[in-house]
Amino acid sequence: IGIGVAAFGMFFLFLGMVMLFDKALLAVGNILFLSGIGMVIGLARTYNFFFQRHKMKGSICFFLGITIVLFGWPVVGMVVETYGFFLLFSGFLPVVINFLRRVPIIGTFLNLPGISGGVIHERIMTQMDLKSVISATESLSLPPNMYSPFFYKQLLEDHDEQD
Repeated sequence: IGIGVAAFGMFFLFLGMVMLFDKALLAVGNILFLSGIGMVIGLARTYNFFFQRHKMKGSICFFLGITIVLFGWPVVGMVVETYGFFLLFSGFLPVVINFLRRVPIIGTFLNLPGISGGVIHERIMTQMDLKSVISATESLSLPPNMYSPFFYKQLLEDHDEQD
């Protein structure tokens, strides 16, 4: 249910932006998205995710953007909220790309030569702080597979050995 609620939230956010930043749709989208995250990972983990010391800048921008949207400045609010969203969830980008590679149509596109593995994955991993990726995946308590912190810890060790 939580994934559906979060997906509806993202849909309403998208629809609100398409409808020239309609503040009512954006507000509903924000509420549904946050509710969906709370349903998926639980209230305590949601609180811990947003209020970790190293994610405070992203959390402040994200919630400040939601507040600005609710007070009637949707364009400015969405810019601030998008910046906060990127700061908060950029650690999950490699996990999302690895998941999307297994989706039939999208995976075919992502596995094309020139787009696959080397180009996208290496750019993402070199532009991102691997330690933030590890902390982001550890906060979800994933089982030990390629989506888990163990995969990224090995990448971090390999990266440190190359330096």
